[in-house]
Amino acid sequence: MLSNFEFVHPQWFWLFLLVPLLAVWYFFKRNKQTASLKISSTKGFKARGNWLAKLRPLMFILRLLALSAIIVALSRPRTVDETTRTVSNKGIDIVMAIDVSASMLARDLKPNRLEALKEVAARFIRDRVTDRIGLVEYAGESFTKTPLTSDKNIVLSSLKSITYNTIIEGGTAIGSGLATAVNRLKESRAKSKVIILLTDGVNNTGFIDPKIASELAVEFGIKVYTIGLGTNGMAQSPIGIRPDGGFQYGMQKVEIDESLLKEIAKTTNGKYFRATSNTKLEAIYKEINDLEKTDIEEFKYTNYNELFRPWVLLALGLLGIELLLRYTLFRSFV
Repeated sequence: MLSNFEFVHPQWFWLFLLVPLLAVWYFFKRNKQTASLKISSTKGFKARGNWLAKLRPLMFILRLLALSAIIVALSRPRTVDETTRTVSNKGIDIVMAIDVSASMLARDLKPNRLEALKEVAARFIRDRVTDRIGLVEYAGESFTKTPLTSDKNIVLSSLKSITYNTIIEGGTAIGSGLATAVNRLKESRAKSKVIILLTDGVNNTGFIDPKIASELAVEFGIKVYTIGLGTNGMAQSPIGIRPDGGFQYGMQKVEIDESLLKEIAKTTNGKYFRATSNTKLEAIYKEINDLEKTDIEEFKYTNYNELFRPWVLLALGLLGIELLLRYTLFRSFV
């Protein structure tokens, strides 16, 4: 409740140090505040308590309270209500082309390449709040998993459902995967169009040459970030299928056509990355996230409700009561 409450000039609170000093001063001077009469003896007078004399300090208390109210008013208390409106000028359209060939089940990333990618890509998608994102799967052939959409729940659900399957033709058709992604972006009117192409192999199948697909990307003003996924050297990869249908693993040499991926990135004014671990993969997506920024304008509207006026009125009221008492009940004729 107090999070939107503030004092504009809190330095005036130092004046509260005067309050105890004034109270001490009054304590020592209280007997000199009224007229006194000295006589030799009071035996002839009947003793009777005077309640007005006991209440006289009330006027000084009222004055101290009025002073305190004035100090609070000088500190200018107020409440602040702030509303924010965020406007995105033009978003970015991003298509993530993901290799789903059997080699993506290699265990050099934990738990395997495909699952590591899905985990990192999900965080990337959540960060792209104002952008449209689509998904393309490819192995020996390619297809659109999710068209461009701003509904992140749909994209995240589609990403989660990506698994290796035998329905898609085997192999790695980088050209087909890139061409399908270009096809999803060619009609886009976004200020920036981006493809994140990820593979862990070499282009060994498909009907479209990756170089032709990259030239198509250039023609439609699409930037391609390429990622080679896999450790250097050997990796535990699927080498066969057991009788129960599960994969048999063995050590195989990691082969990634880095020269091709670098050429695609260079041709389209993108950038090539090599992800050899989960940490490196996460850093790559963070770098891409930082490179591709969406223009966002944030408008803040602030409403101030000034609260000093009630304190001023309270101080005037207390002083008025003090003056009224001084010239009525506590009026002195001496």
